[in-house]
Amino acid sequence: MNDADLLRSLRIDPAGLDPAPPWAPRQSAGAERLDGSHPCALCGEPARATGVVAPPGHGRRWLDRCMPCLLATTPRGGPRAPLADTLAVLRQAAHEAGVDLTIVADES
Repeated sequence: MNDADLLRSLRIDPAGLDPAPPWAPRQSAGAERLDGSHPCALCGEPARATGVVAPPGHGRRWLDRCMPCLLATTPRGGPRAPLADTLAVLRQAAHEAGVDLTIVADES
């Protein structure tokens, strides 16, 4: 997933993110940013993790997130099962648990 796709999936407007330096920040540059004065781009809580994204047309931007939002929104690597297989597993688990389940999926 590229930076533009990540921000789009999180419904974050890159124009609203703080500009990041044109050079690759060292860990200390990011750590200095985590002083409690920058809110999480998703929920507004104080950010505890930060990184730089470079969506087209916006230059380099800081993407600040609190730890729960970071963990919930970090793209996972590795092989992906076909959507149909994943949905079949979810339906079977819901059936076995006796849970009514409605699945809404975006195949894009």
